Amino acid sequence: MILFEDIQRYIDKLNYLSKVEDEEILQHMENYAQKVGFPIVGRSVGRFLYLITKLKNPKLIVEVGSGYGYSAYWFAKALSSGKVVLTDYSQDNLEMAKDFLSGAGLIDKVELRLGNGVEIAKEYKNIDILFFDHEKAKYLDSILILKDNLSSGGLVIADNTLWHGKVLEEDVDKQTRKIKEFNEYMFSSQEFFTTLIPLRDGLLVAIKV
Repeated sequence: MILFEDIQRYIDKLNYLSKVEDEEILQHMENYAQKVGFPIVGRSVGRFLYLITKLKNPKLIVEVGSGYGYSAYWFAKALSSGKVVLTDYSQDNLEMAKDFLSGAGLIDKVELRLGNGVEIAKEYKNIDILFFDHEKAKYLDSILILKDNLSSGGLVIADNTLWHGKVLEEDVDKQTRKIKEFNEYMFSSQEFFTTLIPLRDGLLVAIKV
């Protein structure tokens, strides 16, 4: 764990004090993830995504890697207008996302796309929030391909950028090395102002300047 266990438990306890109106659906999504071992951003990151969306008031959010719609739920719930584009290789995941988001009354705020998330994202211009939660080794290549599709002042949010603490190691596997390269690129690039929040497994947030 990135945080001390006691601190993480305290944050988790606070997260569940504030119940959302779709609590039953959200619990179902979280229970499914726990049951099958499906990686989701969790409620701490979800609430952060909601907050950022409220502050940014985006018209277009594109997710590269959506799974069955957990992160999209938080984005869509915070939208006053605009849409969230979900992308995934799995039709089953997208069908589940459709069911969950329909149950939450959010289906009119989303667009479901099957296939390669980066290739799909290339079709969109003026992306206000670009969310990465796909294959970690491809984060750097993905931002190099998609950075010109961001709006001025557009945000990049990337999950798992502390990668279970493996970024601290010197002798690393390819995936960890590519995450470190992505982090270093985002912090050193003159095109972005970047920070990294030690929330859950690390959340990189950058604004296009």
